[in-house]
Amino acid sequence: MLRIHFSADDLARVRMAAGPDALWESILSFHRLRDRRGSLVFGEWRSEARVRLKGETRLLAQLVPPRGYFPDFLTPAEGRDGLEAGLAALRATPAQRLRAEVALTAVHRSPLRVPPARLEPLSEGRADAVGRLVDALHAYHRAAVEPYWPHVRARVEADRAARGRALLDGGAAELLASLPPVLRWRAPVLEADYPVDRELHLKGRGLLLQPSFFCRGTPVVLRDPSLPPVLVYPVQHSAESALPEAAGASLGRLVGHTRSAVLQAIRHGCTTSELARRAGVSLASASQHAAVLRESGLVVTLRHGNAVLHTLTPLGAALLRGGVPGEPRADPGAEPRPEPRPYARNGPVTS
Repeated sequence: MLRIHFSADDLARVRMAAGPDALWESILSFHRLRDRRGSLVFGEWRSEARVRLKGETRLLAQLVPPRGYFPDFLTPAEGRDGLEAGLAALRATPAQRLRAEVALTAVHRSPLRVPPARLEPLSEGRADAVGRLVDALHAYHRAAVEPYWPHVRARVEADRAARGRALLDGGAAELLASLPPVLRWRAPVLEADYPVDRELHLKGRGLLLQPSFFCRGTPVVLRDPSLPPVLVYPVQHSAESALPEAAGASLGRLVGHTRSAVLQAIRHGCTTSELARRAGVSLASASQHAAVLRESGLVVTLRHGNAVLHTLTPLGAALLRGGVPGEPRADPGAEPRPEPRPYARNGPVTS
């Protein structure tokens, strides 16, 4: 059982990550690559990713088991600023930290509690070994995650829209209560079923909520309780969450002023009833238009309580702007971008 303990100060410091984290998605996708479960959502992705992958997984497999502990330094906080920023932070990980966390990997995996020979140079903090790890992660991300990044980002954005609505409706407590069913808010404690017993006391530091496309079932927390707390949790998946098919045929149906008005109405997220009211159409018509937009890869639909919430995908937003890059959106619940730090601050126990 995982139990995260909140004080009043912690509730005031709950915040949402501004988008998907490139390295969290890479590491958690590596779990999914070797997991036969979730074939509806991940089956097609697995098949395509395995074709693209060559030797990129050998070193990663030594550090990231199919389940259980993997080193904190693989998921630096800077990964929220993009892959390159995350890899730069990983490259700067101090040798002492590399040694300690590689040793922990051995404790969890090896009966002899010694690192595999392949990991010895990394545990010694050698720059060439860290460079090989960075190259392996970069190659893996390019083959297995980058081609699907717009879809990953769309699902995370949809989840953020639902959490943002909960935050505006009822504050941090409502936000925590709105999290997926794998997490249970029983004030002042957030609980989840977990492979090991963990008691995480936030002690006024607050909590960063990081929705993840490739996280499945069990949420992920930092192993080291002294690091700034982050909770990685799975976004909602359904039959419509699977990787989108080619949208050419569906996009051909996107003709007419009404559907353009519907797309405009979804710009900042809305329920079906709100969509009908904004676009001036019936509830049934609003639902039908949203379905066409969803099939075209322009809209993501996420259940929120008794309603469904529609949000634009990056493709939908780009179409609405005519291809012009959008201005950054202000989000009162977003995590402020941190200044670069010498090294990372994450680390899960299990996925």
